[in-house]
Amino acid sequence: MTQNIIKLFLRLALAFGFLSAVADRFGLYSPDISSWGNWDSFLEFTQLINPWFPESMIPALGAVATAAEIIFALFLLIGFKTELFAKLSGWLLLMFALSMTFSIGIKSAFDYSVFAASAGAFALSLMTNKYLEVDSLINKP
Repeated sequence: MTQNIIKLFLRLALAFGFLSAVADRFGLYSPDISSWGNWDSFLEFTQLINPWFPESMIPALGAVATAAEIIFALFLLIGFKTELFAKLSGWLLLMFALSMTFSIGIKSAFDYSVFAASAGAFALSLMTNKYLEVDSLINKP
């Protein structure tokens, strides 16, 4: 039972972490608590942590990252293909962490716990028991 609660906690923490970041870049938080506050500031940060990408590709990169975060969050919330989307979340978060590390330094990646979130997503991908997941309804014998 404890592993079920931990798995649910990991799913929800990762999903709401992604959705909170998306809400911030769309200006859904008040300015005094937001990191970006709007799409343009988010794209500036995306350029900052991805200096090797041409500036013309940054809007597409930001849109792809945002779409991935929304999709991964929704599937983690409902428990659809949890192992797959946990693994994809781990890779996405690891890419974020490495981009931050190589562009602005490892301290920011540690301060924002991106490596820890990535590790949590990879750990979630190894938890094969089903608990409050759509997958358990779909895969019934």
